[in-house]
Amino acid sequence: MPRYFMFKIQLNDVSHVLSVLDPVLQSSSLVTNAKEISSGVWKLLRPMKQDDVATAVRNDLSIIQFAQSLYNRHGQDPTKYEYIRQKLREIGRLLICLRTEFSVHNLEEAVKPANFQRVVQAVKIVAGFDDENHSYQTPSLALKLGHTLNKICDIIHCRALMAEDEELIKSTGTFKKLYTSKWSELVSHTALNTLSHAKYNKPLTLPFTEDVQRLHQYLKKSGDDAFCNLKDKVSPQNYAELAKITLAQVIVFNRRRAGEVSKMHLRGFQQRDDTKLHEDVATGLSEVEQKLCNYFSRVEIIGKRGRKVAVLLSPDVVDALSLLVSKRDECGVCLTNIFLFARPKSLSHYRGQDCLRIYASQCGAKHPEFLRSTQLRKHVATLSQVLNLKHNELDQVADFLGHDIRVHREFYRLPVPTTQLAKISKLLLSMEKGNLSSLQGKSLDEIEIEGYY
Repeated sequence: MPRYFMFKIQLNDVSHVLSVLDPVLQSSSLVTNAKEISSGVWKLLRPMKQDDVATAVRNDLSIIQFAQSLYNRHGQDPTKYEYIRQKLREIGRLLICLRTEFSVHNLEEAVKPANFQRVVQAVKIVAGFDDENHSYQTPSLALKLGHTLNKICDIIHCRALMAEDEELIKSTGTFKKLYTSKWSELVSHTALNTLSHAKYNKPLTLPFTEDVQRLHQYLKKSGDDAFCNLKDKVSPQNYAELAKITLAQVIVFNRRRAGEVSKMHLRGFQQRDDTKLHEDVATGLSEVEQKLCNYFSRVEIIGKRGRKVAVLLSPDVVDALSLLVSKRDECGVCLTNIFLFARPKSLSHYRGQDCLRIYASQCGAKHPEFLRSTQLRKHVATLSQVLNLKHNELDQVADFLGHDIRVHREFYRLPVPTTQLAKISKLLLSMEKGNLSSLQGKSLDEIEIEGYY
């Protein structure tokens, strides 16, 4: 019997594991030690599409332990469960390829040094490597599989250390050395090149101000109508419409990442900071700035990489959200749903990108495909550079958007094609005409070129 099926299980542990599994999982040939694999992992596997990939995931101990590792890190956040299932399906597809193409039946066998080249070839097959063009159809998948294999090798190595399995310790250690020395050369470098080349000559996708105004106006009108409809008649349909419109309004006004706003917690809104502006602080602000401080409410949410970021809410949006909160029970929202933009009869939330896509196409914009949260964020960050903001002001914009200031300066300057066409070309034309001596002490903005337009 293979090593990965040999587990000592107490009768109480087996009954506990089986009690949380659906019939499909109960029939699985892999029953792991409940002390190692928590019931939360099995519950996480239950919603997976039941196909060959799911079967491969459930029947490989190393993949299940990888799932436990991810669950240990992200188990407190239900919004990460789909991400965990996605990672498991990726490695499950690789395992199926290893079985069918190379007769490697489990990942413990895959991370043996003798199988290193087989693993490389399997990753290339799954990621769609083209030998003729030396590129990947899905380069990001090749990179992700590399990281996952490295993590699984660490898991197997730790398991071998605890079991004092000298043969497996040596085997996984050698595989790690091969991975460190050869993986970049054989897989990662080409995948990164494929991603890099795909970005060449991409058209500018910044939204137009006119389209942004149309979207704002459409959301304002639709939001007022949806507010009245829910107030007049409480129903899940009216609740859903107001929730989706309000979600889109918050994303567009704040230029926040759609996922961050979608995952706003109900408790965060209820505990928002409504304190009046401190008198000592007010002395350093203009009259308009003081009024704005009293006009908007501020809610802190979790941004990218755990960074704390702010969301500003106007009185109209606060009224809409307060109405949604007050009607949650009547509209069938579960008491255990922690999200502000909660779906009725579910523990999930509405997706901001989906809402934004729908209303962008309905508002009459000329280029609705540009009205996405990423493009809107780039729009405000890029135009903030045009304002010639001071360093501390630019820091404030970057902090509000949740950007590292170095990333903000590097990626959100005035678009590079525009800079090269409008500014650098003036320098090149001056050099062509031999007028450099007359440009001494001038900036690029001060250079004037005649006869070319």
